[in-house]
Amino acid sequence: MSLPLSLQLYSKEISEHYTQSLILLFYLVFYGFLAGMFTLTMWVMLQTLDDNIPTYRDRVASPGLVIRPRSLDIVFNRTDPKQYGQYVQHLENFLQQYNDTVQEKNELCMVGEYYEQDDQEEKKVCQFKRNLLRQCSGLSDTTFGYAEGKPCVLVKMNRIIGLKPRGDPYINCTAKRESPLQMQYFPSEGRFDKMYFPYYGKNLHSTYVQPLVAVKLLLTKEDYNNELTMECKIEGSDLRNSDDRDKFLGRVTFRVKVVE
Repeated sequence: MSLPLSLQLYSKEISEHYTQSLILLFYLVFYGFLAGMFTLTMWVMLQTLDDNIPTYRDRVASPGLVIRPRSLDIVFNRTDPKQYGQYVQHLENFLQQYNDTVQEKNELCMVGEYYEQDDQEEKKVCQFKRNLLRQCSGLSDTTFGYAEGKPCVLVKMNRIIGLKPRGDPYINCTAKRESPLQMQYFPSEGRFDKMYFPYYGKNLHSTYVQPLVAVKLLLTKEDYNNELTMECKIEGSDLRNSDDRDKFLGRVTFRVKVVE
């Protein structure tokens, strides 16, 4: 004996609703499980991270070099202060953090030795006063040599947490031409002292300033009105400076042209 048609339709409708409910419940459980797994995975991963030190640093084992003023094409007329004023102002602004009033708050460190502070919660900073840059400090010559056509360029290494360069790193600059160009380096011999390493990161080492090397280009009248391509490299250590894939790794190239 078959059920009335109305009951058959009602039973079929209930069955369809039940099936849809099961499917909905399945997807709710399935996606809830995925969300829980994702949240748990992210939580576990975050427990392995340090707020102050990157977990993986193998891809930046050697620092890049940058110059100040912040331009890879330094072109000016030495008789026109308006043309070189931008470079002078940039250098002056940059060196404010190296003034005695700021640096005297920092530590007098042992020359030639790494300043390791792994066990200290508050990381201190070694002094680097701008007078170490002598003729390129902007103190005795407020134009940094630009007015006399012998401009100063400041070279610094990018910061890398934990970097302790071996050897005795120094900056060596050359002009890409047949005859050598005379230059002066400040501090002496263009060296980066070990006491400024290692760097502990922005959070722990908030007042850290990089050591600088000033290069004074001793241009002559014969050099004026000619574009000179300069290359500065870091030498004397295990830091890389000849990677063809990265032209700024351990070196920097810039152009200088002085007219009169």
